[in-house]
Amino acid sequence: MNAIIQFFLTLLHAIVQFFVTIVTLNGQFDWSRVVENLFARIIIEGVIITIILAVLSQFIGSVIGLLLYFARRSDLAILRRFVGLYVWFFRGTPLLVQILFLNELAPALHLAQPLIQLHIFLKLGFSQDIPVDAFIATCIALSLNEGAYMAEIVRAGIDAIDTGQMEAAKSLGMTYWLGMRRIVLPQALRVIVPPLGNEFNSMLKSTSLAYVIGVGDLLGSSKALASSFFAFLELYTVAAIWYLALTTGWGLIQAQIERRVNASNIDPALLDKRPWWQRMTGLRGPTGGGPTGGVPIEAPVLEGERR
Repeated sequence: MNAIIQFFLTLLHAIVQFFVTIVTLNGQFDWSRVVENLFARIIIEGVIITIILAVLSQFIGSVIGLLLYFARRSDLAILRRFVGLYVWFFRGTPLLVQILFLNELAPALHLAQPLIQLHIFLKLGFSQDIPVDAFIATCIALSLNEGAYMAEIVRAGIDAIDTGQMEAAKSLGMTYWLGMRRIVLPQALRVIVPPLGNEFNSMLKSTSLAYVIGVGDLLGSSKALASSFFAFLELYTVAAIWYLALTTGWGLIQAQIERRVNASNIDPALLDKRPWWQRMTGLRGPTGGGPTGGVPIEAPVLEGERR
């Protein structure tokens, strides 16, 4: 009996050592470096730059996408052709190439020259001076690229609304733009919001390309810190943890936004009051059959509806 116990203890120790070897790369990976630098100041500043870049680029890209949709619906053929060429170019070329191109173009146009002398990020309390010209070039590239994708998302969302909605708005005396703002766009949001949220999730990760031109984003800050004590794997792990935290946090926020936008639609899963094991097996509960297990459901009351 003791021999069997000893055998299993030896086997368990070997398995644990095997996984420890994998996790620590045979002792070459130092997890203490990860813990020490997870909340380092330069890393937190990189997280802030990443969030700022993502929010600005997604907002500007969404506006560009909306404008491109209306330009595509214009009576002017030149505008429709411009939109087609715009979407074709920005969806057909790598985002990294666009960032590098605009980074070289920005100094030639002197777009950020007045801002460079201000050292904005140092005045905001950052420990390192972020190159404003590279920051602006990255923001413009991300925005223009996102605008091409948002144009298709907006088109799909608005075109999903029945044309009779706009005709009804015009019959009430509304102009095209007023009917679009009050009638069509609020309904189109139900279709637009889910892919828009997914685009922002992707945007959070696409900002990592900014490190190529020296922007101190999350990946750039991690790489700079790793160079100081040659712990690249550890600091890349720190960056990965933060990217996971950002995208996971946004996923929770996106779920709440989608629920609010789609509040008038009743999700059958939300009405199912049965225990989880009954929902999985399909068995009826002691209180009766049906998806709610005999629990009465009160009909939803729409805003302004009388009962």
